[in-house]
Amino acid sequence: MSRHRNVRTMNYDDDYEGYYDVYGRSQEEDSCISPTTEEQFLYNREKLHSMSSFLSPQVLQEENEEEDDDEDGAQKSGPVEPQLSPVDEVRLYECLEKMQNVVGDSIPDATLRRAALEGDFNAEVALDRLLQEADKPKPQREQRRRERKPPTPLEQVGMNARGTFRETLPAADPALRQTFPKQPVVPEADEKRGKVMALDGLKVPSATSSNRSSPDLDRKDPSPEAAGDTPVSAAEGTTPKTPRSKSSSKDAAAEYAKERATTKALLNLVVIGHVDAGKSTLMGHLLYRLGCVQKKQMHKYEQESKKLGKASFMYAWVLDETSEERNRGITMDVAQAKFETPNRSIVLLDAPGHRDFIPNMITGAAQADVAILVVDATRGEFETGFEAGGQTREHTLLVRSLGVSQLAVAINKLDNVSWDEGRYNEITAKLRSFLRHAGYRESDFTFVPCSGLTGENLTTKPTPDSPLTKWYNGPCLVDVIDGFKPPERPISKPFRLCVNDVFKGTGSGFCVSGRIDAGCVANGDKILVMPAAEQGTVKGIAIDEVPVPQAFAGDQVALTLSGVDMIKVTTGSFVCDQAVPIRVSTRFQARLVVFNIEVPLTRGFPVVLHYQSTTEQASIHRIISQLNKGTGEVVRNKPRCLVKNTSGLVEIKVCRPMCVELYKEFKDLGRITLRSGGSTVAAGVITEVL
Repeated sequence: MSRHRNVRTMNYDDDYEGYYDVYGRSQEEDSCISPTTEEQFLYNREKLHSMSSFLSPQVLQEENEEEDDDEDGAQKSGPVEPQLSPVDEVRLYECLEKMQNVVGDSIPDATLRRAALEGDFNAEVALDRLLQEADKPKPQREQRRRERKPPTPLEQVGMNARGTFRETLPAADPALRQTFPKQPVVPEADEKRGKVMALDGLKVPSATSSNRSSPDLDRKDPSPEAAGDTPVSAAEGTTPKTPRSKSSSKDAAAEYAKERATTKALLNLVVIGHVDAGKSTLMGHLLYRLGCVQKKQMHKYEQESKKLGKASFMYAWVLDETSEERNRGITMDVAQAKFETPNRSIVLLDAPGHRDFIPNMITGAAQADVAILVVDATRGEFETGFEAGGQTREHTLLVRSLGVSQLAVAINKLDNVSWDEGRYNEITAKLRSFLRHAGYRESDFTFVPCSGLTGENLTTKPTPDSPLTKWYNGPCLVDVIDGFKPPERPISKPFRLCVNDVFKGTGSGFCVSGRIDAGCVANGDKILVMPAAEQGTVKGIAIDEVPVPQAFAGDQVALTLSGVDMIKVTTGSFVCDQAVPIRVSTRFQARLVVFNIEVPLTRGFPVVLHYQSTTEQASIHRIISQLNKGTGEVVRNKPRCLVKNTSGLVEIKVCRPMCVELYKEFKDLGRITLRSGGSTVAAGVITEVL
């Protein structure tokens, strides 16, 4: 209880002694900071401030500062503003506000205040005075005066004498007579500064080689033509010349004919058709029959496909190499292989058939010279692929619009209908009518009945005991491929290569792969990558992983580049000749053929533009005219829209700059395809680059 007693007897007055005393304060009761601190650190939004006012040091007076009159007079600098009455303060504030409304923050507040005081608070007079001061020319910098040192006795003797410098030397010092030549030698550096010394056989005498002056130096007005060098400016003298490739100076056509005279003609073959038509199985079995796939590898594919329950896909695995393609059972990207027939060297491009991978199919078809259209003869399957929504029609129209004029139609899976001749005739009748409507002539396409799974009529004609021999005695698929005519290659045109893939090589630099669309390229050539405008050099060329010294149009190559930033090279970029680069634009005119669409093409219609390996968002910027599909004559100028199955001249605008070429100059590079909503709406050729 003792502690309770201590609390009861505690004297609280001792603890709170002086607690309620009032002490002096340096600021007002309702403010937490002093006015000086507030002026120094707080920003007043009611007043227009200039940036110079924050940069100039401000000297703030401390409160309750007591200084003598003598110290105040010594520290003050600049003009002293007069004491203003309350009325003048209001007039000054109004004048400053009017002036700041006119000039803003371009003139410091101190200058405005001084001008307002000088103008007797008249804003117009003060602004006139400020603007007149601003228009006055600034004082120019005085030129330096060079004061020369007094000449030495030797120099003074030379300046006063009329003879040559050598003749005046004895007056100064006879010992120096032998150290100077009779005539001064013009230094060689003076000529190098003003002229380009780039002529063969021209020898410039040096000061140490001879004491005699050149005859050209004695002339008062030497002719540039006689001297052999042309005076140029510094800018012209340092500008490098346009690099020229080594292969451009050669006769490319003669080199091509000489090098490829003993080899088979090259053909790029694309395989197209509806999904699950058997394209990969057909071509995989063809490659196995031709010996391009080893039996050991084929046995491995057979065992692995059986484990997944897809034994019928073993030949398709020859071309479908990724695990995703094998698990899903469809081709997703363009597969590439190579085989030879008796007269042709074929580069096989297996395109995907699913509609989700149409852009990849367009990339493969853009590199092709000829095509094989594979259709499924099974009842119901052919109708699914051929009717609306199937890919048989769309693929055929795409390859035709991309310039493929030779076509082989493989009627696949006839073993599912017991090699029925009636089914074969039914399919060929429908396809023949459609191919004629698409623009193919009767001599441009050939029908071949076959089976990709059994290998019937692929590499050899059917045996006598085969059911096919009862009603078919035509060529097999390899014979049809061997009969394709190789197109004319644009060897003599400037070099063009569309990049399909970019990858890091084993050595220095990186590699780009694709088909050479025009011209030729050799090791050491100077190239330009567009549209990034990256200059570089070709360090290596490989065809089928075999190094070659040069390559020509039509070859599928891999180029090793140096001096180019790999980040700026993407799929769809073009490698071209530096002397004649490819065009880059965002707007161009094109002559389109509109397909069977439901919604007509109008101005501003958004589309996806496919050009070689490039895919860009675009729109119909302007419809110029509607044309006759047969003759190309103008039917109507400035139509409101283009409906299905019509032709017209339009202006297309893309979102980003892209490489384009005119159809009349490069037929392979002048074709475009427009898609919208997952279907192809139009195709055409580029007529003018804007």
